[in-house]
Amino acid sequence: MNEQARSSSSLNRREFLRAALLTGSAALAAAAVPGAAFASPAQVAAAQVSGLAQVPRNQTLVTVRGGTQGKFIEDQLWNPFIPTANHQLGSQFVCEPLAFYSAYQDKLTMWLAESFQYSPDYKTLTIKTRKEAMWSDGVPFTADDVAYTYNTLNKLGAKARWGVDVQQVLDQAVVVDPQTVELHFTIPAPRFFEYSAYKYDIGIYMMPKHIFEQQSQDLATFPHFDVAKDWPVTTSPWKVVYAAPDQKVLDLRPNWWGTAAGLPMPKVQRIVYLPDPGEQNLAQGIISNAFDITTGIQPTTFPTVFQQNPKVTTWAGQNAPFGYQDWWPHSLYVNTRSGPTADADVRWAISKYIDRDQIVDFAWAGAASTAALPLPQYPGTQMFYDASQDLLSQYDTLEFNPAKGDAILQSKGFTRGSDGIWVAPDGTPMRFDITSFFDFTSVGPVLVEQLKRAGISATYSEPPNFFDRFQVGDYTMALFGHGGSYGPDPFYTLRLYQSSSEAIPGGHQVNFSLWQNSQYDAIVDDTYRASPTEKDHMVQNWVNAMQIWLPQLPDIMIEQGYHRLPTNETYWTGWPNAQNPYVNTAFFHLTPGLIVHNLQPTGA
Repeated sequence: MNEQARSSSSLNRREFLRAALLTGSAALAAAAVPGAAFASPAQVAAAQVSGLAQVPRNQTLVTVRGGTQGKFIEDQLWNPFIPTANHQLGSQFVCEPLAFYSAYQDKLTMWLAESFQYSPDYKTLTIKTRKEAMWSDGVPFTADDVAYTYNTLNKLGAKARWGVDVQQVLDQAVVVDPQTVELHFTIPAPRFFEYSAYKYDIGIYMMPKHIFEQQSQDLATFPHFDVAKDWPVTTSPWKVVYAAPDQKVLDLRPNWWGTAAGLPMPKVQRIVYLPDPGEQNLAQGIISNAFDITTGIQPTTFPTVFQQNPKVTTWAGQNAPFGYQDWWPHSLYVNTRSGPTADADVRWAISKYIDRDQIVDFAWAGAASTAALPLPQYPGTQMFYDASQDLLSQYDTLEFNPAKGDAILQSKGFTRGSDGIWVAPDGTPMRFDITSFFDFTSVGPVLVEQLKRAGISATYSEPPNFFDRFQVGDYTMALFGHGGSYGPDPFYTLRLYQSSSEAIPGGHQVNFSLWQNSQYDAIVDDTYRASPTEKDHMVQNWVNAMQIWLPQLPDIMIEQGYHRLPTNETYWTGWPNAQNPYVNTAFFHLTPGLIVHNLQPTGA
């Protein structure tokens, strides 16, 4: 850290809040003020849907996440393979997996599948399904459903979420008997089952063949929702009884196949899913016991919440950082195809202008940490950080040194205009609109102020169509994360920058930076064909890839992502936490099935 540079460009919290207000970043200013005025309980209470059976509050799990301008826009889509659907907003409860994986315990929990086995050359995968598994309409879940799902994805490719991932390696799925399916691959695929298992946002959903094959629409378009027909048909214990822009309601079915297999029936009788009403309403909802778990809130809000409702806790208890490190490190994505940031040297100059420590201090009140590489710093990934130290000493992705940034731009022919803004050799001023969504409300304005002080004009906004724009590269700068590796297998992070990962629908395991390098692609291909158990091979491929990635810096590293989710123990206990880390707390990932099967009523 260049302390002289840091001092000359630093700003205290009061100055920052003043600057944020002047630039229109009032949302951040409100979030940064502890004890800000909250909304009334009536504004955040879960609505009672007319015509539904009444379920007591202490038997109901109320969750809050997502929505666009306070409303769900995909509420009629319960087939998560549709690219415009969102598995984070309800279907993650009703679509059961072949298996769950918890990175915190490094544990695979078999679910619809009973077992799996690879051939010695990893070109055949045999999956055995549970004989007890049953669809909600009474039709058995069998190998036919598994084969149908994979074969259909193989046919549809990029038209369906995860279709490209299947199409790139699968030859065909063949039913051997009602409980056995063989997947034959065109190349060795030693991580295919693990890829299919649910963890974080990655996993292949299983669909009922007997329902989908009768439709005129295919797996990429059939919405699979009709309450009158009891759709979606699912293997889960949940029945969707209501879905509208204002909320979604799932009720527990009286019977579920899992009990015959020795799995616990959930104690929760109803799940209510509500759209995000904003920071202050989230806090009030948790304080007033209207909500049981919500999307993340700001670190500065937690003390007020704890004071007014001692039953609220987090993964870390009532202590900072009020959560856990997510699998999703944050970066500043820039346009690698056009404009000044198409030049890697300019990307490095911008990196030198960013004070990550200041972002952690001001945006997150110190309850965060920086990220030097595009993968989380977990025990399983530490080997890749260790192997990268020599490279990071040469390519310091966290260095704050405005003087170096100035020197780089000057060497490229940039000059300062009369207003202090850097101007490219072609006369174009350095002006950027940084776009993102609610996860970065506190970060964007800090970054804008830092770039402004460095001579780069920037604004920050959260447009309603951000995700649609970001996924096709319609941005000059954007704040987003990396849904990649979480253990001793670097493939998932390396894939995020592979040319073949561009323009894939669904929003995960996608090359959002649109950066391309054929040598890098070859390393990723080799990594996929090798077993992740070959540790030396994995580490060497990671280093080889970083020797290309770091000089090019496709996106600019900022910080580790954290999930700061308040969990309310007024009505429910058994939430995952640091003392009982059976899975991550993110109910909007693909693993909330493990959570709802563990929650216990308090009797309140």
